[in-house]
Amino acid sequence: MSASHFPENDPVDAADPLARAHLALSGLSVGDAFGQRYLMTSKHAHYVRNRLLFHCPWTFTDDTVMAVSIVECLATFGRIDQDALARAFARRYAAEPDRGYGAGAATLLEALASGGDWRQLAPKLFDGQGSMGNGSAMRVGPVGAYFADDLDRVVEQARLSAQVTHTHPDAQAGAIATALAAAFAWRSRNASAADRRSGLFSAVLAQTPDGPTKEGLRKADALPFDTPIHQAVATLGNGSWVTCQDTVPLCLWCAAGHLDSYVEALWTVAGAFGDMDTNCAIVGGIVALAVGPAGIPAQWFAWREPLPKFVM
Repeated sequence: MSASHFPENDPVDAADPLARAHLALSGLSVGDAFGQRYLMTSKHAHYVRNRLLFHCPWTFTDDTVMAVSIVECLATFGRIDQDALARAFARRYAAEPDRGYGAGAATLLEALASGGDWRQLAPKLFDGQGSMGNGSAMRVGPVGAYFADDLDRVVEQARLSAQVTHTHPDAQAGAIATALAAAFAWRSRNASAADRRSGLFSAVLAQTPDGPTKEGLRKADALPFDTPIHQAVATLGNGSWVTCQDTVPLCLWCAAGHLDSYVEALWTVAGAFGDMDTNCAIVGGIVALAVGPAGIPAQWFAWREPLPKFVM
């Protein structure tokens, strides 16, 4: 199936889990390309603070490419098949290695593309600790969308999606937290803004494994939503470490505070700077599930480069 067979601005069939996953992918990919466009200029602070839009092209990064592989896997198997997902990650990396992959991811995916086994390779990263990078969270929004009707499966499948590349427990916690936030955004889309703000962290904290990311989420839960973004960054991080613990809490805080506005959510998290494309991808994938495709500006869809074909 090609991306053109799924009109991104059409209403979503609430009963179709794959349609929900595509909606999350749309929000994630537009957010990724939006954030990447500002990251590409040395004057990004001026443009973001004055909310000046760049015109096309908006190119996406490895965040979107890996999320496409996740949606392919869900479309083919109705679940995360880890071996198939590893093959898809490796295939897409080999085709486009310059999409912004981190050094650890590139090393792993090169080895996978050469026939290596992720079960042996992923645990060896970072001196045997496994990766705790935010790559596990940046791509997982579609998993939360697909399994939104069953939060236990959200946790299970998010963990499976992370393990292929991220064996560190905290990276898996970051994926789980992000997927739970995406599921909550969908499930609460008809609730009041106040209920959604207060409910997101309760839902996420209830099932996120203990560790540094969960501690960051507790801090985010206690942070008023009218806190200036620079103060939020000082408390929660902004992805500059490229780990889940300094990325996911801020992203979920921005998403929770703006579940009624995709545009406001993205401008807010872009103002945190740091790992801008990943931050915007995470927030975009969550908030899209709350606002629906009509909540994402049509012009932003048009400026984002077309999604890759789905070939699994």
